[in-house]
Amino acid sequence: MKVGKRLFHYAIHYKTIIFAALLMLTIGVAADLAGPFVAKRIIDFHILGIESKWYETNKGPDSVYYGGTWYKREEYFEENEEKGEQAIILQVGLDFIFTTENVPFEGKRKLNGDLLTVEENGEISTFDVIVLENKEVLRFYKPEIMKIVQLIILYFGLLVISALFQYGQKYNLQKAANRIIQKMRNDVFGQISRLPIRFFDNLPAGKVVARITNDTEAIKELYVTVLANFFSSIIYMVGIYIALMILNVKLALLCLTLIPILVIWTIVYRKYASTYNHVIRSRVSDINGMMNESIQGMNMIQAFGREKEMKDSFEKLNQEHFDYQNKMLRLNSLTSHNLVGFIRNIAFVAFIWYFGNLSLNLESAVTLGMLYAVVDYLNRLFHPVQNIVNQFANLEQALVAGERVFELLDKEGLDVSRVHIPRYEGNVEFQNVSFGYKENEFILKDLTFSAKHGETVALVGHTGSGKSSIMNLLFRFYDANEGRILVDGMDIKTIPHQTLREHMGIVLQDPYLFTGTIASNVSLHDERITREAVEKALKDVGADRVLGHLEKGYDTEVVEKGSTLSSGQRQLISFARALAFNPAILILDEATSSIDTETEAVIQEAMDVLKKGRTTFIIAHRLSTIKNADQILVLEKGRIVERGNHEELMAKKGKYYNMYELQLGIEKNEAV
Repeated sequence: MKVGKRLFHYAIHYKTIIFAALLMLTIGVAADLAGPFVAKRIIDFHILGIESKWYETNKGPDSVYYGGTWYKREEYFEENEEKGEQAIILQVGLDFIFTTENVPFEGKRKLNGDLLTVEENGEISTFDVIVLENKEVLRFYKPEIMKIVQLIILYFGLLVISALFQYGQKYNLQKAANRIIQKMRNDVFGQISRLPIRFFDNLPAGKVVARITNDTEAIKELYVTVLANFFSSIIYMVGIYIALMILNVKLALLCLTLIPILVIWTIVYRKYASTYNHVIRSRVSDINGMMNESIQGMNMIQAFGREKEMKDSFEKLNQEHFDYQNKMLRLNSLTSHNLVGFIRNIAFVAFIWYFGNLSLNLESAVTLGMLYAVVDYLNRLFHPVQNIVNQFANLEQALVAGERVFELLDKEGLDVSRVHIPRYEGNVEFQNVSFGYKENEFILKDLTFSAKHGETVALVGHTGSGKSSIMNLLFRFYDANEGRILVDGMDIKTIPHQTLREHMGIVLQDPYLFTGTIASNVSLHDERITREAVEKALKDVGADRVLGHLEKGYDTEVVEKGSTLSSGQRQLISFARALAFNPAILILDEATSSIDTETEAVIQEAMDVLKKGRTTFIIAHRLSTIKNADQILVLEKGRIVERGNHEELMAKKGKYYNMYELQLGIEKNEAV
């Protein structure tokens, strides 16, 4: 499905708000565009309206007293009202004249004293007239004053209505846009939690963050600015064309040539803008990724003096982003004000040509009010045109950003299961399991072993032997390429991921803590884990001895990744987190490798109690910590080369024996 259509489908969720906004917009535009008609009425009918036929009448609301007689304009007589003798008022230059003769309204007029000469179709006629004084002219204007005031009030009222409804439409459109982006960000974040771990192996966190923040913000501009301007501009243009059709059909048809010009210009613009924006959005993502990586690894960068190299790499990305931004700037400069100015000049040349021809034909002369209305509408026509053209850049950015967001949403994810199963016993069996992170490059090869309920199984081996990969498979972060993994006799591939992990706990070598408190990092805000359960878990792992000195105790605030706590304190919190969920299967992934000897002793004391009633897997770095394991699996190049308990393996004097003696010798030397 195309990006535009999918963005439209997001908007459909809030169609009521958007429809209300468009309705308000239509009313606001109609009120705004009615203004020139009111102005035309004021000019043609009232300001210039006294230049018309007048008839003798009785004293009344619209009558004017002049020369001992009451006169009233022809337009103010009722249908069956009796008319007296005719009189005519005409304007010649700056003077107004009064006459009872039948003077034609068309033709070239010339005033000489009290004699008026009119030249019409080559014929010259002469008429006796009276030149009106200023106070007499004002007397004839008196019936128009209240009508002009009423129309001015109407004009102002239309402006107020337009302003109120324009505010309403902007508020509702922005409200709808915020709702759409809120839903989109929730969908993107939800999708991230559904994506398999394999997806994040090749995509830096900064690039993922850019999709959620920068790209969705660009899409927000589409709904808040672009579509709002497009909607309002299109409705304005339709309204203006309707108004021009009412005033002058030929001129309106001439102005319709703007439409194909805009369409062609849009096609040309998008051809180049799409390419530029893809690069720009990609570089923004790369910059975010690099910044995220640099911030997290700043201690290593500074420790090894790589500041200049990192700065050079960043500047290279930033320069490429800058270059393409400049290309977009040049493209936008060519296609915004320049385009509108060019079209406006053509339109006004056509306007002068059209009305110039009309002025040469006296029978087709146009009124001043008509000219005012047409010029007003032509000026108004170019505001929406400019709004549309100026939004081309934002539109293209939003479409490119939408493409990137939907690319992420289209990744095959794992549905979050709400199914709960009873806590299983914890019998685990690997049957001829082979696995590789890359195709045809197996890390684990034909593994077969089992762990009974309540047993502690230790996995040992050199780096890269496959210890952590076994745990990744058990948690279904990845699925085995060959073989089966059973939990209580059930193939784990038949159990939803979340359901399988519900009764598992894990402690990683590098514990991760979230922003919050010590207590919230243990419970992870799970309502099932009470404050008492949190405190018990912390006490069971001995954390009360290590964390008890903190001023706020378990309510001590934790910053991102727990950087203000020692590695031992972080590990104890992570350990308590796993235990608080009371797992049937507990995995310790080299959980004591970065802990000092005193803290390790605390954990070891708790281990004997905690492993009861659950199957425990320990990925061990220090072999001294697994001497009491029920079963030790020695891995080498993805295969199990030895298995047994500590005494059995030491008696064999094989791989495990050599590793243990080597590590024991190193520890003795360090002690010395």
